[in-house]
Amino acid sequence: MNDPVAQRVEELFASGYRCAESALLIVAETKGVTSAWIPKIASGFCGGTSRTRGTCGAVAGAVMAVNLFCGRNDPSAPLSHSYPPVQRLIRAFEERFGSTNCFDLIRCDLATEEGQRKFLAENLLVRCKAFTAFAAAEALAAIDEAD
Repeated sequence: MNDPVAQRVEELFASGYRCAESALLIVAETKGVTSAWIPKIASGFCGGTSRTRGTCGAVAGAVMAVNLFCGRNDPSAPLSHSYPPVQRLIRAFEERFGSTNCFDLIRCDLATEEGQRKFLAENLLVRCKAFTAFAAAEALAAIDEAD
């Protein structure tokens, strides 16, 4: 595998991490950021925001990653620095996959036993890995463009 982001996704998923955690961790690692909070702050976003059919965890993790570098620590600072790179990420993801919503992307409800069986039977984890690799790569590109 020539793509280092996709390779790292494979490694992280094999170790037990999932979409949001992996997207955030990949960007942080690539940019040299370590913290006891990463990837733990992303865990609740995995599975379409904790299996609520919500935002794709890869997208949520990537948004958090963008904001590690483009977000603010001062409430008087403008939010406008973080919006363009996040918008770029969201647009790119929607253009590539048609949605940023987990249910729309994998067409199963992970909160149900039936949905979890379908997820396994159709090997949808492969799609989640692709979503994660794309979101992490796009987050890195958006951060670089914002600098």
